[in-house]
Amino acid sequence: MHEYSVVTALLEQCDHYALESSAREIERVVVGIGEHSGIESALLQSAFETFKEESIYAKHAHLEIQIQPIMLACSSCGTTSTPEEQSYATCPKCASKSVQITQGRDMLLLRLEMLE
Repeated sequence: MHEYSVVTALLEQCDHYALESSAREIERVVVGIGEHSGIESALLQSAFETFKEESIYAKHAHLEIQIQPIMLACSSCGTTSTPEEQSYATCPKCASKSVQITQGRDMLLLRLEMLE
C-alpha cells in the first residue's frame, strides 16, 4: 500500500506549512487525487486516520478528497479536453495523437484550514 508513504509525506508537508504559518492546529486538509494517479481514495482516507496521530498539527484534522478528472492538451490544435472514454492517446477534436495528459495523474495538496 503506497498510500501509507503518500500520507506520511502529506502530513510532513502539512506540519511544515503549519509551522511556517505559526498555526496552532490544522482543521482540514483538502487534496486533489487524479483519476489516473493510482491512489485509492478509501485507502488514503484510512491511512490518514491512522497516521495523523503522529502529526504535530494535524492530530484532529479532517481529510477532504476531491477527485480530479483527466485533462488532455493537444499540441496540434490546442484543444484542452476531458476524455469521455479511457482513450488518452487521441485528441477528440482533431484526432491527432500528439496529446499530453495535463491533469489527473497526481495528488495535490489543494488547501489547509488552520487555527492560529
